[in-house]
Amino acid sequence: MIVDLENTTVSKVSKKIVQIREQGGVVALGRVLTLLIETDAKGVETAIKAANDASREHPCRIIVLTSDPSTTSKKASLDAQIRVGGDAGASEVIVLRAYGKAASDSQSLVTGLLLPDAPIVVWWPGKAPVNPAASSIGKIATRRITDAASQADPKAHFKNLAKNYTPGDSDFAWTRLTKLRTQLATMLDQPPYDKVLSAEIIGSSDSPSVELLAAWLELKLRIQVKTVRTTPAKSINKIKSIRLIRKSGDVVISREVQDKAVLSQPLQPSREISLPVRSLRDCLSEDLRRLDPDDLFGEVITKSFGAKARAKK
Repeated sequence: MIVDLENTTVSKVSKKIVQIREQGGVVALGRVLTLLIETDAKGVETAIKAANDASREHPCRIIVLTSDPSTTSKKASLDAQIRVGGDAGASEVIVLRAYGKAASDSQSLVTGLLLPDAPIVVWWPGKAPVNPAASSIGKIATRRITDAASQADPKAHFKNLAKNYTPGDSDFAWTRLTKLRTQLATMLDQPPYDKVLSAEIIGSSDSPSVELLAAWLELKLRIQVKTVRTTPAKSINKIKSIRLIRKSGDVVISREVQDKAVLSQPLQPSREISLPVRSLRDCLSEDLRRLDPDDLFGEVITKSFGAKARAKK
C-alpha cells in the first residue's frame, strides 16, 4: 500500500502511520533499527530497492530524505509518501521530499519518526557530507555509511574521512572487499607461511576499493604495494588481480568473470574460487549486521589517508 501526503507535516505523517498500523495490523513489529537514507531525487528508488532487500534480513523502518537543490527558493513545504506491506518489502518506508527552508535541517524532519529505543543508521548512497558524524542526521546515528564510488573525487573523500573519522563511520568501498580480504587472510594462514615481500594490485581506475585494499595490505603486512590502473570497468568487477610476492613463489588471485576467480599458488594446481561481486543490497546487509564501530576500517583510513600518512609520502 502506498499513501501520498502533500504539503504535510511530520506530525501528520506520524499520525498517519499509527492509523495505518491500527487498520492493517502491527506493521512495525520486530523492527530492530531505523535506517535513514539521504539522497537526491534520482537515487531514491535505487536506494529504496536495496534497503527493502536488506530489510528482509534486518527488519527496520526506512526513512528516505530527498530534496531538489533547484527548489531552494520555493516556499517551505513537505511532501511525504508512506509505503507498507508488499510495497515496502519487510519494512515500512517513509519518503520525505522537503522544499525551501524545510530542507535545511534534516534532523528536525526525522526526529518525530524514529523508532523508540532503536539504533539509527544513516546511509548516503550518493554525495556524502565532508564530515558525516557532524552532519545534521549523522549526529544522531550509531553507524554512518558512505560510498566512495559515488563521490566526484574518491581520494579526497578518503582524506576527509581520515581527518574527521568518528567510530561508527563506514564506507561501501571497504565493505566490497570483505570476501576478498577473507580469502587473502585464509590463504596466508596456509603453508608454506613465507613472508610476503611485496604485492601488486591491478584494478580499474574508477575503483576506490583498490586504494583501500592496498592500504590494508601495507598496514598489516608492512610491505610496499604497487597499484596498476586499467581503463574504467564497464561491469562492477573492478579488481582484476592481486599478486603476493614471496620467496617460495608468487600467489595470484585473478578475476576475469563476474563471480569467480582463479587462485594460483606454487606447487599447486590452479583452482577456481567463489568471489562474487557485491551488490548494494549485499553491502548494506553487511553494514547493518554489525552496529558497533569497525575498528579495522578506522585504523586503515586514519593511518593510510590521514595527514601523517600523506606527509610521509
